[in-house]
Amino acid sequence: MLYHLHELQRSLMSPLVHFAEAGAKTWSDKSTLLSQVPGAPRIAAGFELLYRLGKDYEKPPFDIRSVIAHGHEVPIVEYKALQKSFCNLIRFKRFTDDAATVDDLKDDPVVLVVAPLSGHHATLLRDTVRTLLQDHKVYITDWIDARMVPREAGAFHLHDYVAYVQEFIRHIGAKNLHVVSVCQPTVPVLAAISLMASNGETTPRTMTMMGGPIDTRRSPTQVNDLATTKPLSWFQNTVIHDVPANYPGHGRRVYPGFLQHAGFIAMNPGRHLSSHWDFYEDLLKGDLEDAQSHRKFYDEYNAVLDMPAEYYLDTITTVFQQHLLPRGLWDVNGQRVRPEDIKTTALFTIEGELDDISGLGQTEAAHTLCSGIAAQNKRHLTVKGAGHYGIFSGRRWRDVVYPDVREFIRKHG
Repeated sequence: MLYHLHELQRSLMSPLVHFAEAGAKTWSDKSTLLSQVPGAPRIAAGFELLYRLGKDYEKPPFDIRSVIAHGHEVPIVEYKALQKSFCNLIRFKRFTDDAATVDDLKDDPVVLVVAPLSGHHATLLRDTVRTLLQDHKVYITDWIDARMVPREAGAFHLHDYVAYVQEFIRHIGAKNLHVVSVCQPTVPVLAAISLMASNGETTPRTMTMMGGPIDTRRSPTQVNDLATTKPLSWFQNTVIHDVPANYPGHGRRVYPGFLQHAGFIAMNPGRHLSSHWDFYEDLLKGDLEDAQSHRKFYDEYNAVLDMPAEYYLDTITTVFQQHLLPRGLWDVNGQRVRPEDIKTTALFTIEGELDDISGLGQTEAAHTLCSGIAAQNKRHLTVKGAGHYGIFSGRRWRDVVYPDVREFIRKHG
């Protein structure tokens, strides 16, 4: 019922949102008489703030058109390498007409970036992908909004996530593959590669795990506390709802994106309030660069997707409440997950010193679990001054983290 009420509110707000959008353009357009009225900038800024607070945020594009690779600008073509009901495997293909760089591009390592299915779209890792493309062939998991998946496609559990990762690895080819997992997928990625190793399959050359909840008993954060202080029934009865009739997934049980977004905001309400006030003042001052930075950030941050209920509840139970992976008690489709069986895949774990989502030590716990990997094939990095997003996006990612990731991949390539 809550989801239906949300949709009703969204419909009722739509005329006001469109009015605010038109007002912002009309009062700021220098070609109109209204823009010459005293106080017009303040009115235009108010309208735009109202518009951005009320509008729907669709999934933004990756919009990676070209990168500088091996000293040359090369165009990027994005396409679906494999399509599944709940996820598309996206390839960012680099092309060049310069014969001198063709061999360099061809010989670059292949990287699969496993994006989180935890609220935001995979485009949140746009900077991660763009940076990796300088020296690597890159694929990414692009998860589909569950409200857009018809019920006929069936349920999607945490073990299905593990199976998807395995299928993507096999499709690309594990022999020369390097897997980078960011946040939530560190757990299913470790499970996927562990199961492949236990079955005698070829595993990727490296796995880089960034800010993930491998063992949430270490340095628990506010996110961990919520999962452990509420029973599973609370999550089932409070945050799980049916998709309304106006979406292809009508009737599917999901954790709606709008509730997830409310949770994101609730973690730092003062910071978001201050950011929107600064945006309003930037518009008044005519500081278009800072205003555009605000728009770009919130176009991404406010774009959220619905998660399948089965997958979300599985994750709450397996990862945050019962800690089955670090306790050595996790079974996937009847087979025990044994990270100690991994022998030939090198491990690199990365954590942010100030991460308030995955606390210090949670990702590093993978080293203890992966006891079969030789010490010289393991590495850990704690990024000083970095929060959760800083280890995979922004200046620290590009200047501090990425050079180490590139070196690690080259070393074990």
